[in-house]
Amino acid sequence: MPETAIRPHVVALLCDSNFRYRRDTRTWSHIDGRPFTKEEQATALDATRYEFEEFAAQHTRYMEYKRTLEEAPETLQRFLAPFMERLTTKNLGNAVELMTEDERTELDRLLGLMIERPRSFAPYIF
Repeated sequence: MPETAIRPHVVALLCDSNFRYRRDTRTWSHIDGRPFTKEEQATALDATRYEFEEFAAQHTRYMEYKRTLEEAPETLQRFLAPFMERLTTKNLGNAVELMTEDERTELDRLLGLMIERPRSFAPYIF
């Protein structure tokens, strides 16, 4: 295997790890608490620096996704404020009439974030 090759199954295992050492099994655990099998532990410990870096990059993207979801209500308020200031009758329908197509697209994105159920961290999703 070339030094920089990333094995997807190893990254997937790292993404499903909580990295807490279990004294009873002498292994790490899956996110759901199940202990690693001896084979899984050996695979995780055999992970290359590049595989850990790939895991870290995916986890960073996931944390950004979660932050975006958490900030969506405030972001929506800031986005709508200039439109609401221009209206006598302040409601979303009237604000939409003032928006360009790009602004309506952004409104749809923000509203989608508000109603989206947060996704769990999973390999190669983020």
